Amino acid sequence: MPTYEYQCLSCEHQFEILQGITEKPKTKCPKCGKKLKKIISSGAGFIFKGPGFYATDYKKQHKPSDSPRVPACPKAKQGCTGCAEARTGSSS
Repeated sequence: MPTYEYQCLSCEHQFEILQGITEKPKTKCPKCGKKLKKIISSGAGFIFKGPGFYATDYKKQHKPSDSPRVPACPKAKQGCTGCAEARTGSSS
């Protein structure tokens, strides 16, 4: 149900009320009984709760690759182990 904001034209009393869309707008001030006007307000907007709207609902899921990891050094395919030994600090 939407929240509507009203203001009295006489006593300037302001209030919010939950009303169904099909309900008729309020016309009398609850304080003095005189005429009301509906105020245009921004409303609450969307409220995102939980771990994350985008991350849990619309973010593309990355599937793990079935192929083995590609070596970083192009010479590793030819049997070169120089890069791997340099990273680990060992030598042949």
